[in-house]
Amino acid sequence: MDAQYKPQEIERDAQQFWEKNQCFKAVEDASREKFYCLSMFPYPSGKLHMGHVRNYTIGDVVSRYQRMQGRNVLQPMGWDAFGMPAENAAIQNRVPPAEWTYANIDYMRHQLKALGFAYDWSREFATCDVDYYRWEQWFFAKLVEKGLVYKKMSTVNWDPVDQTVLANEQVIDGRGWRSGALVERKEIPLWFLRITDYAEELLADLERIEWPEQVKTMQRNWIGKSRGVELTFDIKDADGGAAEPLSVYTTRPDTLMGVTYVAVAADHPLARQAAEGNAELAAFREECAQGGTSEAELATREKKGMPTGHVAVHPLTGREVPVYVANFVLMEFGTGAVMAVPAHDQRDWEFATKYGLPIEPVIADASGQAPDLSAGAFDEHGTLIHSGEFDGLEFEAAFDAIAAKLAEQGRGEVKTNYRLRDWGVARQRYWGAPIPVKYGPEGQTVPLSDAELPVALPMEVTVDATGSPLKRMPEFYDLGDGWMRETDTFDTFMESSWYFARFCCADNPEAMLDERANHWLPVDLYIGGIEHAILHLLYARFFTKLMRDLGLVEVDEPFQRLLTQGMVIAETFYRELPNGAKQWFNPADVEVKRDDKGRPVSAVLIEDGQPVTMGGIEKMSKSKNNGVDPQSMIDRFGADTVRLFMMFAAPPEQSLEWSDAGVEGAHRFLKRLWRLVGDHLAAGEPAVLEREALTEPQRELRRKTHETIRKAGDDIGRRTTFNTAIAAVMELTNALGRFDDASPQGLAVAREAVEACVLLLAPITPHACHALWAALGHAEPVIDARWPAVDESALARDTIELVVQVNGKLRARIEVEADADKATIEAQAFAAENVQRHTEGKTVRKVIVVPGKLVNIVVG
Repeated sequence: MDAQYKPQEIERDAQQFWEKNQCFKAVEDASREKFYCLSMFPYPSGKLHMGHVRNYTIGDVVSRYQRMQGRNVLQPMGWDAFGMPAENAAIQNRVPPAEWTYANIDYMRHQLKALGFAYDWSREFATCDVDYYRWEQWFFAKLVEKGLVYKKMSTVNWDPVDQTVLANEQVIDGRGWRSGALVERKEIPLWFLRITDYAEELLADLERIEWPEQVKTMQRNWIGKSRGVELTFDIKDADGGAAEPLSVYTTRPDTLMGVTYVAVAADHPLARQAAEGNAELAAFREECAQGGTSEAELATREKKGMPTGHVAVHPLTGREVPVYVANFVLMEFGTGAVMAVPAHDQRDWEFATKYGLPIEPVIADASGQAPDLSAGAFDEHGTLIHSGEFDGLEFEAAFDAIAAKLAEQGRGEVKTNYRLRDWGVARQRYWGAPIPVKYGPEGQTVPLSDAELPVALPMEVTVDATGSPLKRMPEFYDLGDGWMRETDTFDTFMESSWYFARFCCADNPEAMLDERANHWLPVDLYIGGIEHAILHLLYARFFTKLMRDLGLVEVDEPFQRLLTQGMVIAETFYRELPNGAKQWFNPADVEVKRDDKGRPVSAVLIEDGQPVTMGGIEKMSKSKNNGVDPQSMIDRFGADTVRLFMMFAAPPEQSLEWSDAGVEGAHRFLKRLWRLVGDHLAAGEPAVLEREALTEPQRELRRKTHETIRKAGDDIGRRTTFNTAIAAVMELTNALGRFDDASPQGLAVAREAVEACVLLLAPITPHACHALWAALGHAEPVIDARWPAVDESALARDTIELVVQVNGKLRARIEVEADADKATIEAQAFAAENVQRHTEGKTVRKVIVVPGKLVNIVVG
């Protein structure tokens, strides 16, 4: 073997071997246990970032490890290619989104291959490929037939400049994130999937999957199952005449006797009716139409309202309370009306305080008295007061008693509700999959037939900021005879909600899925950021249940186990500009000065030697200019070094702080491993290992070897703590470095240890290990090697080391026979000189022996 570690040559040769021999092509094999490992596929933005590299390295390490366990592994890769960034780039660069997208895919594919990821590239697709989304269109048409799709008017965030619907997170301080225009609340017709039909199953099945509890909790909260009461208030108009009764839903019927007003949404029918002939109220309704529709925005928005002139009649007491139109109530949530109890709801309290409405407590505080409401509402459960026949009841009893009373009078009933709303899947954007629906001259709405599919998105288009070009393309939407094709496109979550299943049979041109999906699904391990914990993962679960109910798959859940990796973070540096803005500098362009303990104290820009401000550690991002280009690291150190650093720097779930010194340290270790193997091969041929005739140093190295095999296997396979597995292998290489025995048996023991190092690192640094395994004389490539087995006999010890503590403090270490009894261990512990010093003249109250670990002597 070459004496020098040359990563570029080594990695080129390994990658050529894998590609030539199609090493990672997955073929269904019922005789072997399958393992489907999947990382969330990337948006083709142009270049990989270090977050990508970390995510995909985790998946690759697991995939290669599972292969070494003898499992049949599928690890595919594709591209989440539709969405607004491509449109924005098209506007900025004056190129069609398709051209920009496919160019980025080509570059990023090259980067992924350079990192040596073991992907089955034969299954690759992009979601903007018509061969992919045509089946999504087919599926949607089937859901229409099943009654799981509907179209209705819906209130949305509307950007009047970009002429599109904005998601809640795209509304910033009431303005469109790109145009800066004041967002309007607008009613437009939208397509919806009935995800609420599956709310209970989506909630219950969380117990069947191995996901982080944090993610499960986020999904439970999003689904938001609640038990409450739906009740009715009679309504009188300004003239005292009867109006349409008002329904409200509440999870706190125990506070019913504290209602002092009722609030309705600006677009509630009662508000519309009240605004007729009331110019001031009509203007207020228009004002409410400005701004976003998210619950977060509603919570922070200044509470505003106007009286309608109507009054609501309390369903139990007959008391009349005013009805307001309020900007914190939305038609999309509940019934579009709330019973306001300002003493026990902060939002209601703020409104009542502003408009001088009564605040009447009906729940006692911990002292049994009316709570102090001067600074805010008291929203805890407690004992009822000022509630007539219900006084003295606690929450559960009050809930049941008041619900029963309402039911008896025909005024209410107990209901289970969900916070979850049906999924609006239509977008007024160009760069997405066209919705397969047509509209007839007499108002017909018809899903397209199989013969009319696919509806291919025109690729050669000019995109600008004036809305979707599809609406200006009669050649796309005009079908003749008065029939028009839908010009809205699907929400991009549609594509990412079933891609994992299509990977199983991506080459089938005749069907959305085939029997191979049942072979591979569910995904055994899914890896991605926790920012996708709610929508993407929830929609993928929903789609799986839809596909099951249409007979396409047999599984109930898409992802059996989920790993959410932490962020990659790095130092930030900036200077303040005269206009108050900040100019951010890349860490590579900055020299950091540190104290004698290595702590940063100041920094200067290398270019001019002038100071820059240290902005702290933050997630790598373009906005803070603290990203590191993976390609530059690969070119400088090689892919294996980048992979090793990524896996060694932190456990997968934790944030990883980028460190140039850490990368250099990983590179030094690989060079040391390379030299270690070379020196071992140069030392001569090992004999056949004779386990019964080993010296104590030889037995000690064998013990270390098999302890490392056991630990690394558990760390990678069960715990996914790759950093501790790598640390264990590093310890083994250190032990090899100290092992000085060139005898035939010594070389045999060393060969076993060296080969263990190579095999244990093969999932993490596969290129170097490919070369080293061949250098060690193996004809089969390391990719086909099995994980080394633990020799239990090698782990046996004649003696073991125990820690001796006195009152919990370490005072000595002792060597005892491995099978020593308790009395012998205690005697040796008391014989230790430092233990005698700390026990002399004191009363021994207790001696605790933890077998194999420690002795603790308690003295007084």
